[in-house]
Amino acid sequence: MAGEEDRAQGTWDKVKGDLKETAGKATDDERLETEGKMDKVKGGVEKAVGKAKDAAEDVKQSVKDATR
Repeated sequence: MAGEEDRAQGTWDKVKGDLKETAGKATDDERLETEGKMDKVKGGVEKAVGKAKDAAEDVKQSVKDATR
């Protein structure tokens, strides 16, 4: 699907963000904790973009099928 790469990258960024946030909390490193939170947000956006690409591809295919 069109958004597979975006969804995969989003998942990775969310996991990376969780790890950074946890490490930041454990070591009392506010910078690392904040980076982790930002990575999680970025991952969520990337996953949403991937889903939107997939939805657009589905609509495109539906229109194509309807015009046949």
